[in-house]
Amino acid sequence: MSKKKTETGISVFSRSENLLEADPIEEIFALNLGDFLSEHLISKELAQKIERKNEDKTLSLKKQLKELVSIYSINNTLSILGFSNKDDYIIFNAIAKTVKQMLEADACHIFLSKDNALYTGKKAKDLVLVGSSFRQDFENIGFNLDEKSVITTCFNKKEIVNIKDCSKSKKFTPIKKLGEEKVKYFLAIPMHNNYKTVGVLVIENYTTKKISEEFIELIKITTRLFATSLSLEKLTQETKQLIDDETAHLAQLQNNRAELTALIADLGVEQQMFVENLAKAVDEKSRFSLSHSIEVAGLAKEIAAFIGLNEKTKDLIYYAALLRNIGKITVPEEIFKKKGKLTKDEWDKLQNHPNVGVSILMSINFMAEVIPYINYHKERWDGKGEPEGLKGNSIPLGARIVALSDAYCALTVARPYRTAADKDKALEILQSEAKIKWDPELVNALIQLKKG
Repeated sequence: MSKKKTETGISVFSRSENLLEADPIEEIFALNLGDFLSEHLISKELAQKIERKNEDKTLSLKKQLKELVSIYSINNTLSILGFSNKDDYIIFNAIAKTVKQMLEADACHIFLSKDNALYTGKKAKDLVLVGSSFRQDFENIGFNLDEKSVITTCFNKKEIVNIKDCSKSKKFTPIKKLGEEKVKYFLAIPMHNNYKTVGVLVIENYTTKKISEEFIELIKITTRLFATSLSLEKLTQETKQLIDDETAHLAQLQNNRAELTALIADLGVEQQMFVENLAKAVDEKSRFSLSHSIEVAGLAKEIAAFIGLNEKTKDLIYYAALLRNIGKITVPEEIFKKKGKLTKDEWDKLQNHPNVGVSILMSINFMAEVIPYINYHKERWDGKGEPEGLKGNSIPLGARIVALSDAYCALTVARPYRTAADKDKALEILQSEAKIKWDPELVNALIQLKKG
């Protein structure tokens, strides 16, 4: 995002594309050249008129920026996997531990660039260790960008470093304070967006067990979302100062607005990619086909459209269906592989997975509205479901749609213990369970939808 600046600190390249209106004279004034040109080219009265109009635009633009800042503040953007603006590094440790658990890895570490890290001090390295699943005390652990290491290579080149056997690699130099002399498998992923790199996320295993491609893709998207959130938060803070600055130039405000809206747009795209790839990772871990959650989500959205719900609600139901089993991401993989009888502890972990998932979603504010749909999709129409025994219409409509879609897709897919039901048989079963498990009106809607 570095651009050539004028003496007033205004980006030369933002002059035309970011003005509220395409007025070349106002553009001149925005660049603080008006005092010179007005003396020779325009009257004093016209100069005053333009200046007043400029002041009005400045106030209007500051109002727009205030609204953007209030909506996309730190509380709404830096909440991925539990991140929030704390006065210490405890939350970074929580992120590292969450990623470690999701991937069933042995360790996870987070390095941020000095300008994005908190409490770095004058002697801080260019890349600072701010979070770790391994230890709590990591003061002064980091790298300067001119040092040769896999971390600096990852950061400088914006490239993933994937070392499948560290004992055979000359690139890897272990950090003893992080117990890295035990590391066999090493994965470093740059935390970057379209504008800059903010840090590096490191995953480690003490065996040569590799991270699957689905989970690597999920972590790549997570780091981009994290990086965009950090960049947006920094720009938000700068914009707040600019709003309070009575001497701020119109072009400065316009430049910040352009950058804010660009980051916000990027954030929206990355949020959707995050949701879809998280769903794929859950499917991979729970041994469903990778298209299973997408099929359930697609049907849920079809039902929502059929009964006339608005676009926003349809999208929320689609996301809820994608992520209805999100809690499974934190359940050990061997539970899904196990063919014998589950222990009580293993059974409890599976039974409680919606609550685990809600805990994760609570930390992702942009998905907050789907939480009720996920949390209550195991409820039953007769009130005998979980987790709270809600009955009938007291169950959120989105949750009822997700539950019915999940049931239909489950019936029409073969399982080890039964063959797949055809469309008519599946609808027959669901109709027989209407008013018991499922909303009867939604069952009728599904029948109409499928029989056309």
